[in-house]
Amino acid sequence: MPQRLSPEHEFTMRFTSTPRGARLARRLVSHRVNDWGHPYTTPVNETLTLITAELTANAVRHGHVPGRDFHLHLTLAEDVVRIEVTDTRAEKQPPSSPPATDSLSESGRGLLLVAALADDWGVTPRLTAPGKTVWAELHVQQQGHPRTHGVAPEPTDVDLLLATASLLRDDLGSRPGDASRGARRR
Repeated sequence: MPQRLSPEHEFTMRFTSTPRGARLARRLVSHRVNDWGHPYTTPVNETLTLITAELTANAVRHGHVPGRDFHLHLTLAEDVVRIEVTDTRAEKQPPSSPPATDSLSESGRGLLLVAALADDWGVTPRLTAPGKTVWAELHVQQQGHPRTHGVAPEPTDVDLLLATASLLRDDLGSRPGDASRGARRR
């Protein structure tokens, strides 16, 4: 596990292990990152929001234990944003390297997205109770743009990222000051 950063900004919250809890976590991360100087439509905010969406969806789908919540910890320190999602299910560990998925499959791409978008990610056991923490880090520049990666994603990964980002954008709907998109979501 990388060394814990000395935080400039921190945010920690507990959410219900439901799809609604995952959506709320994603939205709150987007708002917090905006407050930290990376506006909603910047690559940093959109990337961190997408990573959060994938990690929290996995916590709800694979880490859920009835009656137990998941925790989200967001840290900005030394031009690195770190997202940690902790659930209470220790026996279901994500693979150290995301497996290839069937192109027709409707699921199984979350960790591929996290690996493609984050500069680093991993899993650590939860030390104080049963469970695990899945974390991801993104290096950011002060102007709010992610660090340029040395290797471009494969075209199929880009198509997948664009499609997923489009779906995420459609579901955000409740950004402050954006009343025109405030339609009720399912």
